[in-house]
Amino acid sequence: MSALKILVVPGSLRTGSHNAKLAMAAAHEFAQAGADVTRISLADYPLPIYDGDLQAKSGVPKNAVNLKRMMGSHHGVVIVTPEYNSSVPPLVKNTIDWITRVQDPHEARGQVFREKPFAIAAASEGRLGGTRALAALRLILSACHATVVPNQLALSFADQAYDDMDRLKKEADIEALKALVRQLIEVSQHMM
Repeated sequence: MSALKILVVPGSLRTGSHNAKLAMAAAHEFAQAGADVTRISLADYPLPIYDGDLQAKSGVPKNAVNLKRMMGSHHGVVIVTPEYNSSVPPLVKNTIDWITRVQDPHEARGQVFREKPFAIAAASEGRLGGTRALAALRLILSACHATVVPNQLALSFADQAYDDMDRLKKEADIEALKALVRQLIEVSQHMM
């Protein structure tokens, strides 16, 4: 059997983002577990704000098609999202909205979400660690008929969570990340 392929998507473009660091830590854990990991930046796939009139006039942007096909070429997906005003940021929601519009021949719209499992994580300097954004993201992905694994990681006090090498330093955080990684690997292998 070929190596398990995992796509890691940080939902932040900000320099020094706690979520980008968490995505890097997740990618490292998946690699340690033997997975073939691809970590991307959404900065490399700019998309306009979703607009049905724009889609009708110009079609689905090439970057949305590329993201959908990249997602389709992996066995599992991890989304690490910041929390903005108790929800997901526009970057994450807009990316999902565009990907759901990509429909290749002989498939249903949004089929890529139904074919693979997702894991979700968030990092925040606050006590809740992005749990409200995770609840919103779980709802969005569920509405796309995605399988979202039960384990999730809400990294509280993220400004204090990393060492000088940008690795998680608290044992509880490390164990929570490892549990998320194990569960996504198990579900991904089952769905292959």
